Amino acid sequence: MKLKLDLHDIYNRGEDIERALHAVMAEAVAKKAPLVEIIPGKGSGQLKKRVLRFLDQKEIKALYHRVEKDSNNFGRVFVHFRWK
Repeated sequence: MKLKLDLHDIYNRGEDIERALHAVMAEAVAKKAPLVEIIPGKGSGQLKKRVLRFLDQKEIKALYHRVEKDSNNFGRVFVHFRWK
């Protein structure tokens, strides 16, 4: 199971972005999903930086195993989880 979050529609609404990121991380934890695909899009790169800053927060970092930037698609980030 892979969860997917596309941020194209809310790219310019800061609070909605935070809410969507928190929601997808909570859903991944609840469903024990092994992977979350976040799509900030290519654009200027500001949204991707914001996503990476969100993922770098201490309390969020504790939830997942690792982050992978898609080498084939600049506008996509994978968040990997490891469940026991």
